[in-house]
Amino acid sequence: MGVGLNATDTLIYIPQYPPPGSKIESHSIHVLPGGQVASAVIACQRWGLRTRYVGKLGDDHAAALHRDEFARAGVETQITTADACASHQSFILVEPSGERTVLRRNDKKLVLQPGELKREWVVNARALLVDGCDTAAATAAAAWAREAGIPVVADLDEAYPGIPELLSNVDYLIVSRDFPEKISGERKLEKSLPLLQRRFGCRLTAATLGTEGVLAWDGKNVHHACAYQVPTVDTTGAGDIFHAGFIYALLQGWPLQRQLEFACAAAALNCTAIGARGGIRNVAEISDLIKNGSHYVRGF
Repeated sequence: MGVGLNATDTLIYIPQYPPPGSKIESHSIHVLPGGQVASAVIACQRWGLRTRYVGKLGDDHAAALHRDEFARAGVETQITTADACASHQSFILVEPSGERTVLRRNDKKLVLQPGELKREWVVNARALLVDGCDTAAATAAAAWAREAGIPVVADLDEAYPGIPELLSNVDYLIVSRDFPEKISGERKLEKSLPLLQRRFGCRLTAATLGTEGVLAWDGKNVHHACAYQVPTVDTTGAGDIFHAGFIYALLQGWPLQRQLEFACAAAALNCTAIGARGGIRNVAEISDLIKNGSHYVRGF
């Protein structure tokens, strides 16, 4: 189950990042569904898990796009509608290397409130994914999950107001490279990840590192999984699919190293196509990359 962000991504493919005051030609533009939690839920559904998405949409054409996508995938939804409001939007500049720059537009009406959640949506799940964008709602859902013994996975890249309360109910904290320093004040991940784990009592703290893979701390040992070398088209959604891969592997009961490797491989393959969900591959293809793929050299 996921509580968090959906977004309509306008992907703008450019020959190079534009300097200030310049004009450049875009060779293609695509409008596709995305969003951290929404994309992760779609991936888990495609891999055979039963899923539920809880979030908020506007009353525009984009909302219909998202609803259709969830329905097509077979995802159960509990979606609240914000009247006279556009849905979440992301404008994404994608360079030839596949690296992207994201510009977001979110109306305050789209913030999911705790009162718009129901406990029964959470407590019958096998795992809960939150991204912290709707921090108060995510905190409420995580607290219910903790009470019910359901593992909570968090995908965070910003230190939103109220985030410490959410973190106290997170079991698997898997964040962007810069997030641990924002909370702990410690720059080195080898130090900041243990600091976060001790402060919030997480089972695992980890940071995704792009082509350097993922670094994780389980309370006793540091774990590292390498990123896989693939023909990269677009890195949009790589982190979302990493979290989906981690949840899938976690629910299979696999060892931690295999969980991290599966998540890295799923994320890498997603980068071989356009959009946040364009490269979601099946489990067999992901497993084949783990067995036969090449890794980037660890660079930290």
